[in-house]
Amino acid sequence: METARVEKLRQRMEHLGYEAYFTSHSYNRRYISGFTGSSGYVLVTKHKAILFTDFRYMTQAPMQAKAFEVIEHGPNVMEHVLKSLQEQGIRQLAFEKEHVSYAEYEQFQSSLSGIELIPADSLIEQLRMYKDAEEIQIMQEAADLADRTFEHLLHLIRPGMKELDVALEIEMFMRKNGAASTSFDTIAASGERSAMPHGTASDRVLGKNEFLTLDYGAYYKGYCSDITRTIVIGKPSEKHREIYNIVLEAQLACLEGLKPGLTGREGDALARDIIAKYGYGDHFGHGTGHGLGLEVHEAPRLSKTCDTVLESGMAVTVEPGIYLPGFGGVRIEDDVILTDSGIRVLTKAPKDLITID
Repeated sequence: METARVEKLRQRMEHLGYEAYFTSHSYNRRYISGFTGSSGYVLVTKHKAILFTDFRYMTQAPMQAKAFEVIEHGPNVMEHVLKSLQEQGIRQLAFEKEHVSYAEYEQFQSSLSGIELIPADSLIEQLRMYKDAEEIQIMQEAADLADRTFEHLLHLIRPGMKELDVALEIEMFMRKNGAASTSFDTIAASGERSAMPHGTASDRVLGKNEFLTLDYGAYYKGYCSDITRTIVIGKPSEKHREIYNIVLEAQLACLEGLKPGLTGREGDALARDIIAKYGYGDHFGHGTGHGLGLEVHEAPRLSKTCDTVLESGMAVTVEPGIYLPGFGGVRIEDDVILTDSGIRVLTKAPKDLITID
């Protein structure tokens, strides 16, 4: 798998005229090499793929990065990089400009004498947008775990619990059932706090006749799931039902219309236009979705500003919402894979309005 990814990276490098490409970004390093350690540097050239790491990982790295030459580096890894470049007769090095600080760039300049430094765009992130069969299978398993977690919660949630108690139940269940951790800080936002799109759990006590928005995901075998469901504790009012049904209509319309060939902007509009039609456009302030994979937020995006063309193999979330300050909010989110014929929905937890007494 890593060998195929290295070859795809080399094809992009050749197209752009890059002799060598360097990354220390943890997710890109893992994607291209298979190495899961916390410290390492990848150098890919036309003929070599090298992973530099320290003493702690000299047993682990060769086992995981089978397509790579593994070299133990000393205090200054760039000295080893320079030596490798010189041995290969390479006079330039492309690096990931999004992930290199100014201090690191200064170190590159001082350590790589005679090497032309080229700030490059996100070559590996561009590869990561297209999920292969193995990645999709892992993401499906992560989504299945998120679905099972929601079913588990429905038997436990009750008035009088704290949001923090709900979040703890989510995280414990996922960890007990195979997740390494959560994909992000769990959101459990009730009552007026559900109007906060990123209302991470607090010590607020669940009341009656109010929304509870649950947004969470399982970090599983290196990949993320990300699901949101909104339920009502007690009896829903007409306002609760109104905005819930609008968001559900928008989310289902986006799922129905999403397909390869649309831009991220057009995918966003599938949901946004419906919410705006009902007069709540000003209460939907975030994008309809985002890419998903090794990271919980990656390319592409479903937003008003994204002109990336959606293609088969890409993974995105679909998560429109309405947020009314002082009252509450609704968000409904699924994970999907773009396919040749449309989409494959990974998350399948029920979306009809659920009430808990």
